[in-house]
Amino acid sequence: MSETEMSVEKHVFEADVARLLHLMVHSVYSDKNVFLRELISNAADACEKLRYEAIVSPELLAGDPTPRITLTLDEENSRLVVDDNGIGMSRDELVEALGTIARSGTRAFMERIEAAQGKEGAQLIGQFGVGFYSAFMVANKVDVVSRRAGSEHAWLWSSDGKGSYTVAAAELADAPARGTRITLHLMEDAKTYTSRWTVERIVKDQSGHVPVPISVVEKPGAEPVSVGDGTALWTKQKSEISKEDYADFYRGVAGQYDDPALTVHFRAEGRHEYTALAFVPGSKPFDLFDPDRKGRMKLYVKRVFITDEAELLPRYLRFVRGLVDTSDLPLNVSREMIQESPLLASIRKGVTNRVLTAIEKLAENEPESFAKVWENFGSVLKEGIYEDYERREQLIALSRFRTTTSDEGQRSLADYVKDMKEGQSAIYYLTGDNLGQLKASPQLEGFRARGIEVLLLTDPVDSFWVTSAPDFDGKPLKSITQGAADLSNIAKPEGDKEEAPQASQLVIDFVAFAKETLGSAVSDVRTSDRLTESAVCLVAPEHGPDRQLEKMLQGAGRLDDAAKPILEVNPNHALIAAMAASPAGDTAFRTDAVQLLLDQARVLDGDKPQDPRAFAERLSRVFNRALKA
Repeated sequence: MSETEMSVEKHVFEADVARLLHLMVHSVYSDKNVFLRELISNAADACEKLRYEAIVSPELLAGDPTPRITLTLDEENSRLVVDDNGIGMSRDELVEALGTIARSGTRAFMERIEAAQGKEGAQLIGQFGVGFYSAFMVANKVDVVSRRAGSEHAWLWSSDGKGSYTVAAAELADAPARGTRITLHLMEDAKTYTSRWTVERIVKDQSGHVPVPISVVEKPGAEPVSVGDGTALWTKQKSEISKEDYADFYRGVAGQYDDPALTVHFRAEGRHEYTALAFVPGSKPFDLFDPDRKGRMKLYVKRVFITDEAELLPRYLRFVRGLVDTSDLPLNVSREMIQESPLLASIRKGVTNRVLTAIEKLAENEPESFAKVWENFGSVLKEGIYEDYERREQLIALSRFRTTTSDEGQRSLADYVKDMKEGQSAIYYLTGDNLGQLKASPQLEGFRARGIEVLLLTDPVDSFWVTSAPDFDGKPLKSITQGAADLSNIAKPEGDKEEAPQASQLVIDFVAFAKETLGSAVSDVRTSDRLTESAVCLVAPEHGPDRQLEKMLQGAGRLDDAAKPILEVNPNHALIAAMAASPAGDTAFRTDAVQLLLDQARVLDGDKPQDPRAFAERLSRVFNRALKA
């Protein structure tokens, strides 16, 4: 029987299609906007198929060689029409493509979806073989008119998606000269898809780089307006792309209004082929410190947007914006496949290496530009020092720090090591909440007196990465608030030859009394070689977290029993000498004095007295004694 002899036929969807329709609406897609991407992708595939068939049969183009996709908006009738001039479908192809599921993998796919209801990992990302059915998320009826290239007959497929469909011959006057026209009769809550602004935004976000030009007709009879020229910027040679072209594309893909600080554009060839276009923003994105720490790189397959949740870069590069386009992944890629794909693991490694290499070159060749990048993203990049063991040394070398000798500038560890003092064996650092507080820290006094540079680390991440970076250029990193300072091997600057006097026996006895008095409140009381101006300070024991990390862990409820601090006493301070000279029999006064020294050390460390009432009472007693003297 010929096609023209066929009358209107009513068919019942195969059971698998009925299941698929249910899954499509209720399980597969959380974002309804994706239906437009699916239909555009199918239309682009149809145009590509025609292009290949026309190589052998050029007459199929019939004087219309330019592929196109047109979206017509009809707000008055609540309709959205998707037209293409691709290969089109015959009656049998319509039935097979839209009424049955011919691919064996689809049935297994649906079984996995149904077995994992509610699990995000089972959700579909781009199953283009069945993507047509996503139209029923927004339409209560779908009409498909198609005419295969080279055929004299057109066919109408129609369904409400509730179990059946019809196929009938279509009037040629109502059919495209070639290709397929899909008319969506939109649901009441989907009428926004007749808004030009809405449709253009979706096209640009999800399909703006398919290899076929896309136009929008705002209302029936209006002139088409181009919203996608069918040319993807990243497929062009870099020599063909201007700085302004990159900047415009960056603003669109990143949602930023600034200029990129760095552009990385390359094509990888060999075992895996892909193209990457990545940008380091010129300013901090608003979601830089999103608790989820998700990246914002988009994944394309054959220039069709797939997802922006593929984690194409490690989390410490989440400020980078851009995309990766590969032809090596199938379009029916699932979330599970993305998570387990060796190809994407290879892409992640390759793109990460290229981005970091580009940042290194910027640091070497344009230090002022790099300084701005570091100011914006240094605190995020440093997360990689303890997260990415493979690139730890590279990231440490990239890092820049404010120090006690850098004024307002920032220095690398290579600069630090080059200027280390004779006899200095470690890279010293101090962590805290703000720069002003760190500069006033009593623990710095002995280091400052000897001209020893100390890193001043104020980012919360600093307390963590220093524990994962045991050394740089053979020099260990050491907190000046932890363990002994060991400054005796480092000479003071020329002209400062005066040696500090040895602690007197009175001071030694007072230190022993303080240790006995404080008991379990501290792990030790000892004289200090790090103090030159202050009377006391607190330091952490040699092993375990330093003072700042300990505070952070306690504040987060991650440390139940903090290590007891060490109280260091400046044996040459006038206050200590006076206390040590007080009568040994005046135990009450000496006890109050020792407790007040501990509270003073706590205040200098950014804390408050452990018992404010007891502190006030002791202070009153000491004041009264001094006034009566």
